Amino acid sequence: MDWWARYLRAGASPGAAVALARMNYEIDVRHVLPAMRVPTLVLNREGDEPEPARLMAERIPGARYLELPGVDHALFVGDAESVLQAINEFLPATAGAVGQERVLSTVLFTDVVGSTERAVARGDAAWAQLLRRHHEVVERQLALFRGRLVDTAGDGVFASFDGPVRAIRCAGTIRDLLRETSLPVRAGLHTGECEIVGDKLAGLAVHLGARIAAAAAPGEILVSRTVKDLVAGSGIAFEDRGPHTLKGIPEAWHLYAVQSLG
Repeated sequence: MDWWARYLRAGASPGAAVALARMNYEIDVRHVLPAMRVPTLVLNREGDEPEPARLMAERIPGARYLELPGVDHALFVGDAESVLQAINEFLPATAGAVGQERVLSTVLFTDVVGSTERAVARGDAAWAQLLRRHHEVVERQLALFRGRLVDTAGDGVFASFDGPVRAIRCAGTIRDLLRETSLPVRAGLHTGECEIVGDKLAGLAVHLGARIAAAAAPGEILVSRTVKDLVAGSGIAFEDRGPHTLKGIPEAWHLYAVQSLG
């Protein structure tokens, strides 16, 4: 017990412990669980509130749920051998089972607001120069935030990220830099399962990201509830924009506007 107490005190300051507890409290991954497409083993001990673990396993396609004897929450406490045995039995059975046809990704869509009117007002040459500046800013920021440019369409950009926090910060930086060149942009983000088609991404998650961007006001970054829940504890602040009916998307989706990048 003395060792455990020292370990906890050394692991975080009181303020950091409060922040960590708040972050864990706010995280909600229920929207993401159905998108998992990897072999999954959910372990829980019989005396350690098994119901949440059961619900998690039910939401992950094909997941295996296993209850082990004992009451300890930490897997390395108590009967650790049963944990190791369960994992050792699970891993060989899943070798080679992970496919590459689908991937969980954060998609980002941006576009210049009122591009047609601006092109007419500035003329072809000036507009082409502004677009070059737009593409330079986007490509540079995608490289800095480790995003991948999936597609472009005139003044619109479709990019993907392996994490929503970097995607949001990238969108905010692009917006702020282009605002200085009189190019107001709007952006939309969603995290979901995408189909891999060659070097492109497709599927409902992609369509949803595009529709969220279309619903954004000039200079606004809108995200889905899924994205908001995944970045809990990052310092990014949001304002509730309520449920939206998006064209071609079943059911209403709750959207949030990024207020601060933290």
